[in-house]
Amino acid sequence: MGIAIGTGIDIALGRASVTLVKGDLRAVVRAIRRRRGTMRYIRRNLIFAFLYNAFGIPVAAGVLFPFVGVRMNPMFAGVAMSFSSVSVIANELRLMRARIG
Repeated sequence: MGIAIGTGIDIALGRASVTLVKGDLRAVVRAIRRRRGTMRYIRRNLIFAFLYNAFGIPVAAGVLFPFVGVRMNPMFAGVAMSFSSVSVIANELRLMRARIG
């Protein structure tokens, strides 16, 4: 990861992965913590979406009907898919409120 301080030269600012606006080096620690938190939330969202869809799509397609006699109304399947998207977005919004030391 390349880090540049906002008071540096333009070529360094253009090549850096992270640019610190102020000259405070403690912001590097906060940026690393923010990245770790973001990756944790991304992994959690991917796992949740995969599991939710791995079970929800076959149920909506009627796989359980021959065994249990359960069918899902397509309207409920659409609501369930939108709930999946809303829950992923809600989980990401938690990152904005996270306290980063």
